[in-house]
Amino acid sequence: MTILLRLRSFHFAGLAGLFIACAALTAWSKPKPQTDPAPPIVDPGPLGGPPSDAVVLFDGKDLSKFRGERSPEPKWNLDNGVMATTPYGGLFSKEEFGDCQVHVEWAEPSVVKGTGQGRGNSGVYLMGRYEIQVLDNFDNPTYPNGQCGAFYGHNPPLVNVCRKPGEWQTYDIIFHAPKQLTDGKVQAGSFTVLQNGVLIQDHIPVTGEPTTAAPLHGLASKAPLYLQDHGNPVRFRSVWVRRL
Repeated sequence: MTILLRLRSFHFAGLAGLFIACAALTAWSKPKPQTDPAPPIVDPGPLGGPPSDAVVLFDGKDLSKFRGERSPEPKWNLDNGVMATTPYGGLFSKEEFGDCQVHVEWAEPSVVKGTGQGRGNSGVYLMGRYEIQVLDNFDNPTYPNGQCGAFYGHNPPLVNVCRKPGEWQTYDIIFHAPKQLTDGKVQAGSFTVLQNGVLIQDHIPVTGEPTTAAPLHGLASKAPLYLQDHGNPVRFRSVWVRRL
């Protein structure tokens, strides 16, 4: 009799525990009241963008969103929807950006000339200070933190995904700028970069030290995007930026 009572007690206790667990699971699974505002709606646009909230710096029509590095007017060549570097210096965007998402399409010269750093050299500089290197590294080795996709002078890319010379390539860059704190210290920013859809820089710290020979220096809350002329005829198309 005692054993039977114990079994019945165990049975009821088990059922009670199961009931409590089910009730807790049901309560946990109920949707919580909506307190956060709904995310804004952004039209993603055609494949590759630009999305509806992007600042389009170049869409193949003109260079009006840029100023020249050495003159008020940009002096790059514009032909058939593509702009190409010239020996007159790089381009600064007229608009300035801090934290942002950047999309750039670019192509190396079809006719291969030079080796190492002398082959298809250019660069995309966030805030005119921090360079993601543009270089023809298809069957063209150079020092790792200076090759295509490197945060120049700091971090080599995780992989080399360069296309053949003359083929169009893409950079999609997520950039958070370093910031000066009230105590004088610097809060590091970061780079995350995809080249041709492949992750090549994964949340790399940006401490505020500019790339060697960067046209701009010092910390700032926002600054222009800079496309470099390094003496090689590199082509660009579809350049747009989203503020974050």
